[in-house]
Amino acid sequence: MITLRIIAIDMRSTHNVGALLRTADCLGVDHVYLCGTTPYPNSKSNDDRLPHIKDKLHAQIHKTALGAEESQSWSYHTSVYDLVAQLKADGWHTVALEQDKHSVQLAEYKPLDRTVLLLGTEVTGISTNVLDQVDTIVEIPMHGNKESLNVVQAAAIACYTLLQA
Repeated sequence: MITLRIIAIDMRSTHNVGALLRTADCLGVDHVYLCGTTPYPNSKSNDDRLPHIKDKLHAQIHKTALGAEESQSWSYHTSVYDLVAQLKADGWHTVALEQDKHSVQLAEYKPLDRTVLLLGTEVTGISTNVLDQVDTIVEIPMHGNKESLNVVQAAAIACYTLLQA
């Protein structure tokens, strides 16, 4: 079985963050990195946000996390670029979930033992600068009129598929 981690890049919705932490906990994801403008729960270390902002965001995240913000390992990072570079230097294989001309179908991809799945924003996805930095790009095929899933639904499908490979 692989060790799977997630990087959430600029995920705007506190409800999506909570749902992602809960999904990651349920599926056995090793760690979730919350990056950039992604809101994050109260942190026990070096959290310099104003108290009322921390508490408001934590309460909103908790609504969908239902305690997973406490049980799921997570950390906050300002720079996705630095984080990806460090993880790659540490031997992690980086995989972006994105519709792209260079992507492979998720079902066809065979993950390596230490894999990090990158998730982008629901509106603009993952920037080309980040895509240029990753090892692999995978996508979930879309068959209906809509061209994308909710980011947490897509993450759940991708994580489950990768963990079963």
